[in-house]
Amino acid sequence: QVQLVESGGGLVQPGGSLRLSCVASGSIFRINTMGWYRQAPGKQRELVAAITSGGSTNYADSVKGRFTISRDNAKNTVYLQMNSLKPEDSAVYYCNLQVRPVVGREYNYWGQGTQVTVSS
Repeated sequence: QVQLVESGGGLVQPGGSLRLSCVASGSIFRINTMGWYRQAPGKQRELVAAITSGGSTNYADSVKGRFTISRDNAKNTVYLQMNSLKPEDSAVYYCNLQVRPVVGREYNYWGQGTQVTVSS
């Protein structure tokens, strides 16, 4: 069994910064790609950023140059540093991890979601 716990969301003014964290625990053999998604009211969930086990990253065009994804493999943790936040970044943010457990096949796990609200 694998559990993901997210933290770091909140209310911030436009132009401000937040740092999201997602920690995985449980029977983990390896974590492959780690990603952050977001879903605003009335919209589909979209990929924000992802990072492979080798450290390659990709970002949604809307966040390039403002957001940075990183990972700490020793801590089974993925981060999303969000700078220069805009009101349109407001959404529930979810982490997604491709986890290979000690026993069993690789599976995509989702965090519980953390609310980010950008407003003055």
